[in-house]
Amino acid sequence: MKAVVQRVTRASVTVGGEQISAIGRGICVLLGISVEDSQKELEHMVRKILNLRVFEDESGKHWSKSVMDKQYEVLCVSQFTLQCVLKGNKPDFHLAMPTEQAESFYNSFLEQLRKSYRPELIRDGKFGAYMQVHIQNDGPVTIELESPAPGAANSDPKQLSKLEKQQQRKEKTRAKGPSESSKERNAPRKEDRSASSGAEGDVSSEREP
Repeated sequence: MKAVVQRVTRASVTVGGEQISAIGRGICVLLGISVEDSQKELEHMVRKILNLRVFEDESGKHWSKSVMDKQYEVLCVSQFTLQCVLKGNKPDFHLAMPTEQAESFYNSFLEQLRKSYRPELIRDGKFGAYMQVHIQNDGPVTIELESPAPGAANSDPKQLSKLEKQQQRKEKTRAKGPSESSKERNAPRKEDRSASSGAEGDVSSEREP
């Protein structure tokens, strides 16, 4: 799942010349749903969006407060084109979730967003419609978010503590043992008896049977 989050002073959605949704200060979220997305990716993205610190605090310190901290509004717009893959210069959208499945998934996303925040502060566009999205970006500030690939959280070393990583390195070192090249360097050199006997003029190999 991919999301483009923009800090806005206002944003709105118009369909067929009629404004169907609008917010004041807050964030506008363009959401691209992948064919591989599940409930796990959905919940991850909701947490990230609501806790993303793109606002300043009361003292003017930047990047200190989230949309929830400030009690600002959220406008969500489904945008499958975020799952684009270019084939030459032509956009291809085979990674985007099919429309029927995506609509249900998007509604679940909105429901989770409203459960996690104040539902009256969540607005959205019209799924599948041809929309004009008017965004007054504040800053400008635009943040790209992407949910981890399935299974990535378990193997990502960033998720491990420092001690765990150190222990892993120690175990790998012990498991490898000395390298073959170091074994060869440290091993005592054996005399090449055939070579030495040849040097001493041993011509036994030349004797007739």
